[in-house]
Amino acid sequence: MAVYALGDIEPRIDPTAYVHPDAVVIGDVTIGPEASVWPCAVLRGDDGAIEVGARTSIQDGTVVHTTPEVPTIVGADCVIGHLVHLEACTIEDGALVGNGSIVLHRAVVRSGAVVGSGAVVPNGVEVPAGAMALGIPARIKEGAADPAMITHARDSYVRRAVRYKTELRRL
Repeated sequence: MAVYALGDIEPRIDPTAYVHPDAVVIGDVTIGPEASVWPCAVLRGDDGAIEVGARTSIQDGTVVHTTPEVPTIVGADCVIGHLVHLEACTIEDGALVGNGSIVLHRAVVRSGAVVGSGAVVPNGVEVPAGAMALGIPARIKEGAADPAMITHARDSYVRRAVRYKTELRRL
């Protein structure tokens, strides 16, 4: 895996986490237990901190960045889909951010909320717990998230990471 220190700042990756060999992790990044980071994802903690909680998946092609003023925090049990961009925002425990979505500075996606595929959550917007954010810019639909879908997606990536840690081999 491509893990880089930036000066004296080294990433902290729990030994039970899975980081794919083609992912890039730089600088002030913490990856929690049983979390997974998938191919072509980039977590670049150069200007500030990035935190990824336990059992959270950061899927293929996702970019996670930060600013000197605002860290990017992704809680435990989250699903961050393919080709997502997270920048200086907070994703609370048990949330799902769908494929191709963008969540920007100081936005907060509360526990159990869903950002639908392709949505853009602008600066400073809060997606309430259990709500769904859809569209560009995101419109909020209260109570529309499906907790069972989030749990199913999380569990499938926790299982997949275990398999990849033991079975993936380059040909």
